[in-house]
Amino acid sequence: MSFRFLTRSARPLSQAVESRVPFSFRAVQQGRAVAAIRSYSAETGAKENDVAAENAEKVAEATKEDPTLKELEAKKKEVADVTDKWKRQIAEYRNLQEQTKREVRAAKDFALQSFSRDLLDSIDNLDRALSVVPKEKLDGSNKDLLDLHSGLKMTETILMNTLKKHGLERFDPSAEGDKFDPNMHDATFQTPQPDKTDGTVFFCQSKGFTLNGRVIRPAKVGVVRNS
Repeated sequence: MSFRFLTRSARPLSQAVESRVPFSFRAVQQGRAVAAIRSYSAETGAKENDVAAENAEKVAEATKEDPTLKELEAKKKEVADVTDKWKRQIAEYRNLQEQTKREVRAAKDFALQSFSRDLLDSIDNLDRALSVVPKEKLDGSNKDLLDLHSGLKMTETILMNTLKKHGLERFDPSAEGDKFDPNMHDATFQTPQPDKTDGTVFFCQSKGFTLNGRVIRPAKVGVVRNS
């Protein structure tokens, strides 16, 4: 009997034996293999975690034992604390600067407003004194009256220019027929004016004043009302 014949005879026999092996036995073998792989992975992960923890402990111990590193950490913390305090103090100082500026500005505006209000009556009286003189009497026939009027006019001009430098300005809404504005005008009366538009100012009883763009006294005016 040749070797080839024995080999050929053995193949069907092995196949027959394999086909007779129960399915459950194979499943058990596969399950054991999977369990072994998982167990190996878990052990490997646990070992890696242990190594990492051990390294961290060694670093902590080295840091704790090394006085230079310990002092360096303390200095870093001290620098961080000083920097934080410095930033807070800078912020507080800037806030204090802004608050001080606002308070100084408010005090200045209040003092200027109070002073300006006290001057308004004097300015009004000076304006009335100039307007009471008829224009026809300023033709030069009465030199004394002309000189007096010119002196008063010059005084008024200098006074108003000085007050303007500090933000106080006078306005006359009737000069150009402004539209009535309740924020700037105080209507004392209304009357028909056929040649003028409704709601316009045609007469100014007393001029208004603004301080830094804010009305401190509205102008008392007469308003056109045709309907």
